[in-house]
Amino acid sequence: MTGTTRSSSGLDDRRKRLLFRCWHRGTREMDLILGRFADAEIGNLSEVELGELERLLEVNDPDLYAAITGDKVLPADVTGALFARIKAFPITDGNL
Repeated sequence: MTGTTRSSSGLDDRRKRLLFRCWHRGTREMDLILGRFADAEIGNLSEVELGELERLLEVNDPDLYAAITGDKVLPADVTGALFARIKAFPITDGNL
């Protein structure tokens, strides 16, 4: 997989920006983790969840990846239910 499989048509501007940011992180591993999650879930996220995602995207890639893999703990203000959903989201093709 090389990028998003979801069209941004029908999404509001905030969701379009977040979808783009999830697929353009700077490291391929984070592109795949966040991008795939965003492809599947961006249209269903509540306003609160969108805010949580925006806060997560402010965390640098090495720290966020370490938190997702369980090697680091992030501050409570950036982790919550959405972070748990991202951590549990399946990576199915084995590219990571």
